[in-house]
Amino acid sequence: MTIDALDARIIALFAAEPKLGVLECSRRLGVARGTVQARLDRMAARGVIIGFGPEVNPAALGYVVTAFVTLQIRQIGGRASVADRLAAIPEILEAHTITGGGDMLCRVVARGNADLQRVIDLIVEVGGVVRTSSVIALDTPIPHRVMPLVTDAPRHGATGT
Repeated sequence: MTIDALDARIIALFAAEPKLGVLECSRRLGVARGTVQARLDRMAARGVIIGFGPEVNPAALGYVVTAFVTLQIRQIGGRASVADRLAAIPEILEAHTITGGGDMLCRVVARGNADLQRVIDLIVEVGGVVRTSSVIALDTPIPHRVMPLVTDAPRHGATGT
């Protein structure tokens, strides 16, 4: 799907002010309320916008350690069954299948280093996980972001599914 400059402005405004209403957004952008709503609906239906929920800071909940854990998975049984079991561990925020020396990369959080060991032990107990390797993040100079892509997309005629 291609997004245009107005779509990008709508996304940027809601990203900056998530509590903003559609009517106020339309006023600020100088377009009809129905236009904003129709574009939001279209972008949500096509998977460009995937949520409107609050962003939660794990550190504010006491999960002050972030680590990246690379998993080697036994090839028999597959990654899908491993991913299903990993999803039951709340401290695993993301899991990606990867290329290279490992098979899966997980972003995990923990309350401290000893708690990280507990989380890694839970991961190793998952059937199909052969080995793990982990690195602890010391700082996050660039947090997860997508707005640079949104801003750049209209200029490049970005397309997707």
